[in-house]
Amino acid sequence: MKPTGDIVIGLPKIKDIMAAADRIKGYAVQTPLIEHPVLNEVCGGRVLLKAENLQRVGAFKFRGAYNKICQIDGEEYPGGVVACSSGNHAQGVAAAASLCGLQSVVVMPLDAPRLKIRRTKELGAQVVTYDRDTGDRDAIARAISEERNAAFVHPFNDSDIIAGQGTLGIELMAQAAAKDAAPAQLLIGASGGGMLSGVTIAAKHFDPGIDIYVVEPDGFDDFSRSLKSGEIESNKRSSGSICDALLSPSAGAIPFAIVRDTIVGGLSVSDDEVRKAVRFAFNELKLVLEPSGAVTLAALLSGKLQTKNLVSVAILSGGNIDPDLFSEIIRAS
Repeated sequence: MKPTGDIVIGLPKIKDIMAAADRIKGYAVQTPLIEHPVLNEVCGGRVLLKAENLQRVGAFKFRGAYNKICQIDGEEYPGGVVACSSGNHAQGVAAAASLCGLQSVVVMPLDAPRLKIRRTKELGAQVVTYDRDTGDRDAIARAISEERNAAFVHPFNDSDIIAGQGTLGIELMAQAAAKDAAPAQLLIGASGGGMLSGVTIAAKHFDPGIDIYVVEPDGFDDFSRSLKSGEIESNKRSSGSICDALLSPSAGAIPFAIVRDTIVGGLSVSDDEVRKAVRFAFNELKLVLEPSGAVTLAALLSGKLQTKNLVSVAILSGGNIDPDLFSEIIRAS
């Protein structure tokens, strides 16, 4: 099935990402670009990890949420903002709305990690739950937006969101240059593609020759299939992977329009490979990653890409893992 998608008007440019960087300065964390000898040895080259698990709210999503919400007029939208998310965009929206003095409502799946639901509430949002397999989160969120006279903040199919996520691309390219490590390839996890498209714009601005790969869970490789077919493809299921934040039904129309002719292709990783990456991050790198945030590391560790004698960069997109699941993963051999 190929959804029609939204009409794409006015794709974001590097100037929009630069403007977003100015807006989020002082609110978002400039996360580190980490290099570790053990990982370099395993991969046979230099590997740099952009640790967005250390970002405010524990994921890159705060960048785009704040860039979008800080521009919303509270008088025009007295009901504040409404969003839909499995958890990381939810927390980003809740935090950004609170900082901007706006109310927020977030539509979240019933099977979202309890930690993400709890933290979204703690950050100030009202949470409305739905069944991921039978409900339409966008439709629910848009109905609430109309009822409350609130602005709908889409998780990825929005130019301001994409520009905000792209700020991490500006950061990582500058940090790599400071390490005298020009990246040959960049791995980015994707659901709807907000971070993928924003970072692609930024990275290609500084180095048009960099090879960019999207990384997705097995069975949810809609971006990879879309790149091959040239049209937006859908996933056959809406649940069934440990990577709860990467289960969007299909790529966003705006992100896909940005990357369809600019990235090399896609890689897929299994849940077992992701579990091994979460364990490796904890045991060797002393980092806590959620499964969705570990897909790029999983791709590197499982040899999905040639890394010998190359400089590779991977974005670790989040660290909001349920404590029980984390304990189960790191205790396994």
